[in-house]
Amino acid sequence: MRLEAAARMDIIKKLWRARKLILVVLIPLSLLPLPLIHPTSEACCAYVLIVTAVYWVSEAVPLGAAALVPAFLYPLFGVLKSSEVAAEYCKDTTLLLMGVICLAASIEKWNLHKRIALRMVMVAGAKPGMLVLGFMCCTAFLSMWLSNTSTTAMVMPIAEAVLQQLISTGVADAQEDSETVEAPEDDCFSDKEENRQQNQLELLSRRGSVNPELCTVTETVEPNGTGRKASKVSQGQMSFKQTNGHRPSTAISISESRKDNKEARYPTKRDHMICKCLSLSITYAATVGGLITITGTSTNLIFAEQFNNRYPDAKVINFGTWFIFSFPIAIIMLLLTWVWLHFLFLGCNFRETCSFSKKRKTRREILSETRIHEEYVKLGPISYPEVVTGVFFILMTLLWFTREPGFVPGWTSLFEKKGYRTDATVSVLLGFLLFLIPARRPFSRAPGTPARESPAETDPDPLAPMITWNDFQRLMPWEIVILVGGGYALAAGCKVSGLSMWIGRQLEPMSGLPPWMVALLACLLVSAVTEFASNPATLTVFLPILSALSETLQINPLYTLIPSTMCVSFGVMLPVGNPPNAIVFSYGHVQISDMVKAGFGVNLIGVMVVMLAIMTWGVPLFNLTEFPDWAVARNITGNV
Repeated sequence: MRLEAAARMDIIKKLWRARKLILVVLIPLSLLPLPLIHPTSEACCAYVLIVTAVYWVSEAVPLGAAALVPAFLYPLFGVLKSSEVAAEYCKDTTLLLMGVICLAASIEKWNLHKRIALRMVMVAGAKPGMLVLGFMCCTAFLSMWLSNTSTTAMVMPIAEAVLQQLISTGVADAQEDSETVEAPEDDCFSDKEENRQQNQLELLSRRGSVNPELCTVTETVEPNGTGRKASKVSQGQMSFKQTNGHRPSTAISISESRKDNKEARYPTKRDHMICKCLSLSITYAATVGGLITITGTSTNLIFAEQFNNRYPDAKVINFGTWFIFSFPIAIIMLLLTWVWLHFLFLGCNFRETCSFSKKRKTRREILSETRIHEEYVKLGPISYPEVVTGVFFILMTLLWFTREPGFVPGWTSLFEKKGYRTDATVSVLLGFLLFLIPARRPFSRAPGTPARESPAETDPDPLAPMITWNDFQRLMPWEIVILVGGGYALAAGCKVSGLSMWIGRQLEPMSGLPPWMVALLACLLVSAVTEFASNPATLTVFLPILSALSETLQINPLYTLIPSTMCVSFGVMLPVGNPPNAIVFSYGHVQISDMVKAGFGVNLIGVMVVMLAIMTWGVPLFNLTEFPDWAVARNITGNV
């Protein structure tokens, strides 16, 4: 009996290890009767759509590999020609992303992002409340232009250094702090060691080994000449693939620097609360900042390209209109999230934790400000490459805004032919110039006298450019490019086969619901699904369905598509929700129960603010009260 039981357990273990391979094989075979029994274009397209969606949601194969499924199944089933499918994998947003990555590579290469972050924190001060708000503001600003993962990986070590400075003086100031600030009760604090081990096992079972004892984040990416990134994982390190940002193949390496001695690590309960609050604020601010620009997250790019591809006559989505709509959302969300985290972890004494008065500062707050100032001084004076990068950053933003602002003629009106220039034109042009402009100041003297020499000064080539191809290749998210292309291919197949119209007809019973209710249900659905599935995959599956639903119900498609696009980023309740969550969780300051409790509130705040925006300033901005002509034309074409 024991031998039989052991044999059964061994078989179960082998099946569990091979579960992804079994899923990859069984799903296509089990669904194969659909196109065989009903050999119509709709059934064949539905088969490809379901197989790809299951692969994406389950992550049985890499997201980029799963996105290639339509490339061979559509031609095999006669839905689209191979040349037509291939054309869907490179669109205007691919060039837009390439130009932005060039600028991001220059920002990170010359440490402009670190200078911005430290400067903003210096302005905020070291009072707990203002410190959290300062880190949130600088994280959100950087996340507008960099990927959420890279922003979190850059800001967290700075935050950790500040937290350690606060904790190191906690014993001396414990009595003084307890008299000025009262922290909320934390029932789980007494059992923190047991909960830490449980959280580690939970995360291990979901995404692989993540060690909460790790404290310092550094990105280690080694190009291997094949377009992929090679990452080395050793003991005390954590490596995972990003699935919803700009750098899907970036390995985040976290090295162990101290033992997990909780008693020494948190002298007081208030110290632990500050660590929790600041850590979670960074991942939430990165998510909020990514909403502001079209290039902020891959989901924004997916929406923009799929919308423009489905409705080519709709000239309403560009960098300017998106920014005008999303910037107030980000500001409101940032403030409400800060208030929520402050209330949850620091209590309601905002006057004490947010005071700018020097008389109210404790010794450790003064030491923390000194530590931040020292880190800023280490950067030295602003260098020539930083100035050039800053100028390009401002120039790209201004050209995006002024291309077609709407209320006045843009700079594209200076050209005779209209409609040829997009945001990608600006992005690629400026990105190309970064490969040409020398990183060393013209007519500069030979290096030697400065105490701190920049990489540009030590480069033996005086004409070395601002960025090299290796710098660009290190950051370029080719997996996301292929993933976005797979989404376009699926959308094209649904359009040609008529599947999207069939789905729309099945949703006609919802025609009695008001538009705001349809939008709210869509927001709640995608925000729930994205907690367990990747953000780009979730949005790619839902966009064609919501577009068909909007056309069937005769409501402006933007009424449902824009809120759903924003809410798909709110996967903030679990460490596996997105890579920034996993990075913050790996530092060991927060537990899963903290993330669920805080993330649930942030999720509700996000859905409410997005619904407020789409029902107020979104109405005149996108003319949401009418079913637009470009959607009518698309609907008529689909029916024909």
